[in-house]
Amino acid sequence: MSTPAETIPAGLEPYAALDKRLLAAVRGINILATVSWPASLEDRMIEEYGRGQYALPEVTYKRPDLSEARKELEAIETEAGVSDPLGDYLRRTAESWRIAAEMLESVGTEGVTAPSIQLYGRPGDAIPGSDRSNLDAARYFVELSDELGADMHDDDITANIPAETLRADLAKVLDGFFGAGMITVEVDNDLTAKAAAGATRIRLRGGTRFSQYDRHQLLNHEAYVHSLTALNGRAQPVLASLARTSPRVTATQEGLAVFAELMSGAIDISRLKRISLRILAIDMALNGADFIEVYRFFNRCGQSVADSFHSAQRVFRGVPLTGGAAFAKDNVYLSGLLDVHTFFRWALKERRMDLLRYLFAGKMTLHDVMSMEPYFTTGAIAPPRWLPPWMQHVHGLAGKLAFSLFINRIRMSKVEAESLSAGV
Repeated sequence: MSTPAETIPAGLEPYAALDKRLLAAVRGINILATVSWPASLEDRMIEEYGRGQYALPEVTYKRPDLSEARKELEAIETEAGVSDPLGDYLRRTAESWRIAAEMLESVGTEGVTAPSIQLYGRPGDAIPGSDRSNLDAARYFVELSDELGADMHDDDITANIPAETLRADLAKVLDGFFGAGMITVEVDNDLTAKAAAGATRIRLRGGTRFSQYDRHQLLNHEAYVHSLTALNGRAQPVLASLARTSPRVTATQEGLAVFAELMSGAIDISRLKRISLRILAIDMALNGADFIEVYRFFNRCGQSVADSFHSAQRVFRGVPLTGGAAFAKDNVYLSGLLDVHTFFRWALKERRMDLLRYLFAGKMTLHDVMSMEPYFTTGAIAPPRWLPPWMQHVHGLAGKLAFSLFINRIRMSKVEAESLSAGV
């Protein structure tokens, strides 16, 4: 998207020009498309694994030449500087795209691992404000799910909505929220993930049946966060790149989307278990587990043959399948959720609910929202046109967060059943 010159505030033209160059430079950098596996290969291997015939999949990748893109991104990093928040945003964003380009030029090799960790983090990273790691959090949610008896096969029992039926349902709801035709919903037989969303299109994997939980997650995760922030980003007068998910914003955007599931009641413990298992699997792969070992791990944890294969595939996208390498993107779902949840609680404590609304003005990190706050005040960054339904009721959101702030002071290790039932 290009920004008309007359809408750019005076003095910010250089940043708008750099932003335009940035978007042009990254046009050929397609991370998930480059590391994805053919659907035909997955279907064949799932059938074989279902018969107990285990072999490492043979995956070939087309390695792109992104040298010109990297050269331009390096130039943008230098020209953007660090003296102004807009320049710093552009520099950080260009740097993340450059790292992604280097990663994709190594697709199919162990060289993908290090840049993917640089972009998405590793399971052992510490949680801000805590002495625990993302790996600790993942283990906690898996153990809690098992204690509660959450069986992931239960989701399959209630998954009785055909993709085409869900497509028609979502299209009607989204037309009512965003306006007729703003977002199209399609069924895609070649889609690897169960669903994917862009600014104006949501795709559902063909041949898949969905549950009511899936429906709620698609609305609150995909539409009311991923599509919504992209559409709001398209309306920006200076930084059109706020409509696109750069690698550096992935953790915040995915964390915000999972947080939206939490706030809207569209998440269950099985969903948290699936997210957490992926982090444990990334850690396994980094420590030497091969594709088959990771597949068996998911299968032992209650996932079906097909889901176990898809889950293992996510861990090994773009890397060798023999162990010691991983594609770290799935680390961001839990780490991002924890960061976003902490940010929302902090904003409530500091009475900065305005920052929470700014978070939906485009695809930003938590750092961006705070550093670029002056430009929201001047209008150089436009406020969000759309907010998720759960964000439109500030008092309800504040109530949930306030309760969360207080309840976290209660130490469960000191709670005994007798004290809960004490009374006359």
